Amino acid sequence: MQAVVQTIRDLVEIPSPTGFTVQALTYVENRFKEEGISYKKLEKGALLAMLPGQSPRIRLLTAHVDTLGAMVKEILPSGRLSLSQLGGYAWTAIEGENCLVHKMDGQTISGTIVFHHSSVHTSRVTNTEERSATNIEVRLDIRSTTAEETRVAGIEVGDVVTFDPRFVHTETGFVKSRHLDDKASVALLLELIKKWKTISLPHPVHILISNYEEVGFGGNAGFSADVAEYIAVDMGALGEGQHSDEYTVSICAKDGSGPYDLALRHQFTRLAQQHAIPYKVDIYPYYSSDASAAVHAGHDVRHGLLGPGIESSHSYERTHETSLQATYDLLDAFVKENMNDENTL
Repeated sequence: MQAVVQTIRDLVEIPSPTGFTVQALTYVENRFKEEGISYKKLEKGALLAMLPGQSPRIRLLTAHVDTLGAMVKEILPSGRLSLSQLGGYAWTAIEGENCLVHKMDGQTISGTIVFHHSSVHTSRVTNTEERSATNIEVRLDIRSTTAEETRVAGIEVGDVVTFDPRFVHTETGFVKSRHLDDKASVALLLELIKKWKTISLPHPVHILISNYEEVGFGGNAGFSADVAEYIAVDMGALGEGQHSDEYTVSICAKDGSGPYDLALRHQFTRLAQQHAIPYKVDIYPYYSSDASAAVHAGHDVRHGLLGPGIESSHSYERTHETSLQATYDLLDAFVKENMNDENTL
């Protein structure tokens, strides 16, 4: 797991909100090149790696490298910035976070995301007012008190704003960071592909690293018509009423897009039991994946979803090495087994 955790750290420290993923995809591409993996670039910028197998029926595994972020919506008269969200999150999840504004010339200006009435010494609404797009703003680390001064510094509407991931790997095995969704899964696939390239697989395994998942259309195109099984490797969402935890692989039965393929889910569960892999089956009520995006786009595939359990999703997230290991082990067992032709739902 040390290699997986290091790859997670490498990835989360590369800013890559939806629409701003070239640098992260270049990192993945370089890893494919280092391992001698055959791959191609798709028109949307995603990467599709291809491992050979004995059958013409293809298994596709996907994880997404795009994360949450923001764009400059307005330069305020104070010289501060208002934001438009990239992806879905609560404004409270980013309040107080350090950030970078990425200018058109490639340079950055640092800042902090703050509530407009953040000082309790000057405002009576600090503890009571709901956080929203109208009162969350970026306090820039430059000397600017007017919109014109901010524009002179090179900032303009549409510039991308990224959040400090604050990566921590604790002695107790926890991994804490923003953007574990879904860079933890990307890291797992990058480490697994090194193993899979050395063995004979029953089916070709294609690995799609998508870059628009957080806005709903990441993995819905660009793969072969011979893909029979489409598995999204994405976080298990933890919270009140959920079955998943930070120490097991989470197998999704259903999310906000509907049920996943029953035969695949049963196969995941059976493999976990056979190999003594700790797992939980769960339902995510406010969630969808690249697998559901592919089905909604009209692809005739069996679709499944599994991944490490991630606490505080779309905020400052956390998982544990044991969850990463369980996900690694289940994926490894799955690709080595023949496809299950049991009827689906």
